[in-house]
Amino acid sequence: MPTPTHSRALTRAGFGIAAAVAVAALVATPLSATAATTYPSDSTAPDLIPLLTGYNQFWTSTGKNDLHGTVEDGPTLAANDKLAVWINNHATTAQKFRALQDSEYQNATGTAYDQSMTIADALGSKLAAIYIKGRNSGALPLTSALINSSNGTSGAYVGTSAAKANFSYPRPFVPTDSTSTPVAGDAAGCSPTVVNASSLLANRVGHSYADAAGNLKIVRVADAVDSSHRFSSSDVALSPSYSTTGICTGGSFPSGHTTTAYQAGITLATLLPQLAPEILTRASEAGNNRIVLGVHYPLDIIGGRIDGEAALAARWSDKAYVDGVLTPARKELTSYLSKQCGASLAKCIASEKNYTNNPYAGNKLPGGTAQVVTDRKSAVKVYTSRLTYGIPKVGTSGLKASVPTGAGNLLHTAFPTLTAAQRTSVLAQTEISSGYPLDQTRKATGSWQRLNLAAATSATVQLNKNKTVTVLSTGGKAKVVKVVSHRR
Repeated sequence: MPTPTHSRALTRAGFGIAAAVAVAALVATPLSATAATTYPSDSTAPDLIPLLTGYNQFWTSTGKNDLHGTVEDGPTLAANDKLAVWINNHATTAQKFRALQDSEYQNATGTAYDQSMTIADALGSKLAAIYIKGRNSGALPLTSALINSSNGTSGAYVGTSAAKANFSYPRPFVPTDSTSTPVAGDAAGCSPTVVNASSLLANRVGHSYADAAGNLKIVRVADAVDSSHRFSSSDVALSPSYSTTGICTGGSFPSGHTTTAYQAGITLATLLPQLAPEILTRASEAGNNRIVLGVHYPLDIIGGRIDGEAALAARWSDKAYVDGVLTPARKELTSYLSKQCGASLAKCIASEKNYTNNPYAGNKLPGGTAQVVTDRKSAVKVYTSRLTYGIPKVGTSGLKASVPTGAGNLLHTAFPTLTAAQRTSVLAQTEISSGYPLDQTRKATGSWQRLNLAAATSATVQLNKNKTVTVLSTGGKAKVVKVVSHRR
């Protein structure tokens, strides 16, 4: 297993060429290489680059991992820029702090935390505290070994270093103008003369979200200290790490933090399907928080979600891993939560305050919504909005459903009585339409981009007499109902 510090550097970085090569060699080692038991999916993790090749429609890198390249679709990248600046500029102070918390990864001394902890907000007022206590006390060893974003067998299953190097796109806060004044305190390797987004200059100059020199109007979020002790008994220093070469020289697409947020989030959602829509939406918030900090764009977040979906589908498609790791962890977690709550999970969930979020103080994104979460139905709507961020379609609309092989296994715990084919049908009926950026409907591998797991895990499904299924509604409790026969 990679060490926590190694995984943290991996996820945060895009780093220089030499470092990337060294890390890539380490990433190639199966995560379970030092574990007592190995599973087929340990050595068959998804290759992220083919999953994300739709990005080449917008940008072609030089192939040198130098953050330079050619703009292929100016309008889409402009929409990406506009949304990144708006989200960064409009996030509330509270949301910025949550973004800093979500950017943290466990340290070598075990005194920090990671996204597999911060997404606990989704569990509600009571269960969140119980879950965090269990993780920190060691009462949930199987769950921690599975979900931890630094070294969990699912939580850190895939890394993004190779994909970042392949696409090599500069981050939003990196100056477009190479003659910009260096920011005081930044590493010498982050100087605009060394690291810049000059390849995007012509696509940015003249837009309201960029200054006269073409630099995006990103506002850096200051470092902070989390002294709340909510996720750790220690004070934890939080930082977006703008000044480090690992961040400023690292490729923006796809987002590594979002990849781990979704790996942890989808893992937890499959362990606790009763709260899956909320957990998935909290994972989407963690991804969105990378935009809040100004270190990623919406397309990066969409790419990270695709990574997480493919990763967990691979794990849930490995029967040996399901039986040996996922099922025991689920039993441990549900038993612990119920025991500590003092009632069944259903009763605990019904009696607590649910996950809420208001990231922009009610202000609406350009062409979108305010992304306010107040209940399950609104959570599903927010999750759905972040599947595309409203970026215009670039492909063909109206194509038939395109569910990747194995994706239906992500609904195994939400709909245990359905067959694999029926679960796949649920995904097909709840996915978004074709044509949005990164959609690969026309490819034989199917489109991870179109999956709407929050809608699918909140669906009321009708089981028809011919064994097909019909999704009647979404945004409620996942359940299966049978066709009612009417006698004459």
